[in-house]
Amino acid sequence: MKIRSLATLAIAISVMTTSLIAGEITGRGASFPAPLYKEWAQAYYNATGNRMTYTGTGSGDGIKSIKKRLVDFGGSDKPLKPKSLRKHKLDMFPAVVGSIVLAYNLPGVEDQQLKLSEKAIAAIFSGKAKYWDDARITENNKAFKLPHKPINVCVRADGSGTTYNFTYYLSKIDPADFKPRKKLNWNANVIGGKGNQGVTANIMQNKYAIGYIEYSYKLKSGLPAATIENREHRWIAPTVSSFHDAAKYAVWDKSKDFYAVIGYPKGATSYPIVAASFILLPDEKKAKDKEVTAFFDWAFQHGDAIAVKLGYVALPDATVQEIHSYWEEKGVK
Repeated sequence: MKIRSLATLAIAISVMTTSLIAGEITGRGASFPAPLYKEWAQAYYNATGNRMTYTGTGSGDGIKSIKKRLVDFGGSDKPLKPKSLRKHKLDMFPAVVGSIVLAYNLPGVEDQQLKLSEKAIAAIFSGKAKYWDDARITENNKAFKLPHKPINVCVRADGSGTTYNFTYYLSKIDPADFKPRKKLNWNANVIGGKGNQGVTANIMQNKYAIGYIEYSYKLKSGLPAATIENREHRWIAPTVSSFHDAAKYAVWDKSKDFYAVIGYPKGATSYPIVAASFILLPDEKKAKDKEVTAFFDWAFQHGDAIAVKLGYVALPDATVQEIHSYWEEKGVK
């Protein structure tokens, strides 16, 4: 038996074992919302006695796992288009909005002090800026004597919705060098890590490093993150307020299964790198789907404070109402 087949079998056996526990639902996928889902799951269990187990393995794995029906739901930060959903008999809805920040390990530069223009960000991640004292970086950081040290660019090594959304942003500011991808061969001097947690660890362990991670991982790790130039050419710090301002521009359409990439929003006060995380359900397993939607219904009603504490943005009430309507149409409410 091939190694890949053995790994798939091991996952299936593990999931089958845990699924035998009464009142438990299982999910895996995007690491972007994993801290939130885990806290929601604990609060849900405390309130209802029902368990939800979620493993943040990356969006690529979440999509594969739900296509193979290895879990009750998949998590992905890369939305699937309606055609793909129909092909694989899946339903999809958004669960939360989060942000991607540029965290760094740069001695002497504190949180939000590093200012990165679109030009500087594109140069760093394309490999055109190889040292911290590159003029494209120093022109907006004259208060610091940035060192002539190689830039260690920390990226995801796995198929990642965070990478997809970050490269979507990069494709807007540097279309010649980037296209949206879940995984790519970077031209910069990169250090790869698995999951948001892996990239966070690599930034912490390597001086003169910078990388893209979801904001809750920045909060937990204590890493500093850059103030960056937004679409309106304003300097925007990574804060829950600026994420919330950006999320206002998200447009959801339930007739398209809520497909939307919301990065690079308009707005003078909008943080420019935001993303939604989505839930994928198998449309033939209505009874189990109703257990999954019951969990997210509870989270939408009672989980906003947890989301804000971790640096996420809860979905607007109007969007939640649309999701409820979508569930009813799909027969999973």
